[in-house]
Amino acid sequence: MRLIATDLDGTLLDSSSAVSPRTRAALDAARDAGVAVVPVTARQPIGLRVIAADAGFDGWALCGNGAYATHLTEGRMLFAEELPPATLRTLADALRASVPGLLFASVREGGETFVAQHGYAAIAQLSDHKRDPATMGGVPLDEVLAAPTLKLVIRHPELAPAALFETLRSLELTGFEATLSGAPFVEVMAQGVTKATGLARLCTHLGIDRSDVVAFGDALNDVEMLRWAGHGVAMAHAEPVVQEAAHETTATNDDDGVARVIERLLGP
Repeated sequence: MRLIATDLDGTLLDSSSAVSPRTRAALDAARDAGVAVVPVTARQPIGLRVIAADAGFDGWALCGNGAYATHLTEGRMLFAEELPPATLRTLADALRASVPGLLFASVREGGETFVAQHGYAAIAQLSDHKRDPATMGGVPLDEVLAAPTLKLVIRHPELAPAALFETLRSLELTGFEATLSGAPFVEVMAQGVTKATGLARLCTHLGIDRSDVVAFGDALNDVEMLRWAGHGVAMAHAEPVVQEAAHETTATNDDDGVARVIERLLGP
């Protein structure tokens, strides 16, 4: 084991979005043993900063479901994969024709800029994006879709994300990747982008083989990463498709599932 890649919400963090003392101790023990610890998350840097100190994150992080790699202390980016405006408009037009009432938001500029459509903030909560909805503002949809984006967020005031995701898949559009993270919206990245592709690029940069990677996750957006890693670990509460993608299933996030595996792999 040379690198630990871990999802955050529902995996490393408990139900209160905190890092437990046991989990922090396990992460520190791994780092002391020379193992890199990399958060791989749907969150943007603003959401990582909230828990970075508690988890001891100070190096590379993969954000936006693998769309970009950013260094948390040096502020540099290793890569960033963006969706072009033409693809955004085609997707939005097709989906809106099938599902009236959709709302969109765009994550841009290294994850630091959040551009929301008029009405989006009214149905958002702080926990959704780790951003105060009062600071989101609102612009016409054309402005949301007018610039390259690292992640397009699609939600509906009433329709469940899973139903919206299935509708999007049924349209058989191409040129992008869509997934669910457990958040109340569908997340769309550039074509071919997953947590696995982002992790593979980072590992190439670090000179680490996939066989030396242990990955943890609980949601649909973790499936590719769990399959790619030398050892994928799903959480006990994960859906069957996630557990089937992993090599083993550990305890829940509220029962220190990540820490239990790290402790076992490090040994006495």
